[in-house]
Amino acid sequence: MNFLPEKIDDYAVNHSEEEPKILQELSRETWQKVLIPRMLSGHFQGRILSLLSKIKNPKTILEIGTYTGYSALCLAEGLSEDGTLHTIDKNEELVDFQKKYFDKSDYKNQIKQYLGNALDIIPTINAKFDLVFIDADKPNYSNYFHAIINKMNKGGIIISDNVLWSGKVIETLNPKDESTKELLKYNKILKEDKRVETVLLPIRDGLSVSRVV
Repeated sequence: MNFLPEKIDDYAVNHSEEEPKILQELSRETWQKVLIPRMLSGHFQGRILSLLSKIKNPKTILEIGTYTGYSALCLAEGLSEDGTLHTIDKNEELVDFQKKYFDKSDYKNQIKQYLGNALDIIPTINAKFDLVFIDADKPNYSNYFHAIINKMNKGGIIISDNVLWSGKVIETLNPKDESTKELLKYNKILKEDKRVETVLLPIRDGLSVSRVV
């Protein structure tokens, strides 16, 4: 869901950096072959992820939720020359799709794929993170935060996707809606936890950027 008027949104996209050819190909194939292709980060958000990563120039990136690999490749654009991106997803059917595009990219040797439960995998990664992107199952967002916060380097960046959840965060809560309930809790954590400073950007479906202090 977009929260900006369509014409303003189009203007913003048209006056932002173009996406690389490999990402155009990945996006096209995702829409052709994969279920729920709207889960893709896409051109505009992808350029935001790329730019934030380039500004940070991280040595170690963690991505929770790979999907077809679009956001991972965007984030990898900012990696330091000796940097590593760790990306985790639980969908076995997408592993080969991801790897196909990772192998075609300039970051083939810098991306490590993991298949399984992120909460089990994160403690096994022997690294501290400069940048983390959270874009996975919403009911676990708070759990992911608690899993990574003590593995972040000072000044590290945590980017969280879908934090406005199609506007449901400001609507009357359906008691059975676990995703919205969790996102309300998660947004409150980002606002109140003194270990981070956060700004919530009302672009696309909501994107929070938090800096570890």
